[in-house]
Amino acid sequence: MQPIFDFFFDQYYGYPTLFIILEVIAVIFGFLSVLYSKQNNILVYPTGIISTTIFVYLLWQWQLLGDMMINAYYFSMSIYGWYVWTRKVDAEHFTPITNTTKKENWQSFFIFIATLLFVFAVYEYFDKWTNWTAYVDTFTTAIFFVGMWQMAKRKIENWIFWIIGDIISVPLYFYKGLTLTAIQYFVFTIIAIYGYKAWQKNLRNDLRPS
Repeated sequence: MQPIFDFFFDQYYGYPTLFIILEVIAVIFGFLSVLYSKQNNILVYPTGIISTTIFVYLLWQWQLLGDMMINAYYFSMSIYGWYVWTRKVDAEHFTPITNTTKKENWQSFFIFIATLLFVFAVYEYFDKWTNWTAYVDTFTTAIFFVGMWQMAKRKIENWIFWIIGDIISVPLYFYKGLTLTAIQYFVFTIIAIYGYKAWQKNLRNDLRPS
């Protein structure tokens, strides 16, 4: 049992205790945020803000610039999403779950490409192309940027981006030595699959004639 434990958590032996505690707190609130998202609950945003704030600090300390920008973006989009989700489209109804339109698909594509170029420029400027993970990080950052934008607008397709990004992130974070965060993304993948199904059911119910 000890060899297995060492395999997954040996990298934490040299970490400051504060960093470990903060990562645990960030992971817990990250779990809560995704669970609330699956339930289409507005609490997805306050819990997400707490998690992303902590991760911005930790990722800056670990010099993982792409990941840090993801979380900084999550923070800003959480504020925007909080506003959209509480905004009424008429006197009785809040912003509903919908499919992306053709225009929104093009906007998603633009966000993806713009993010790729921006993160590439950041890595280039700080000369951080020291490992293959930097290239994967650039790609996952773009995926998650689109997913967060679509979730803020309550588009069901956001789950597809989360699922793809989460699957890639599991081995990526484990390789980086962030086992707890890798486990978090593994659970995120499972929740995202169920979240997609739950939102599909919600969308079908909304479209059903009353």
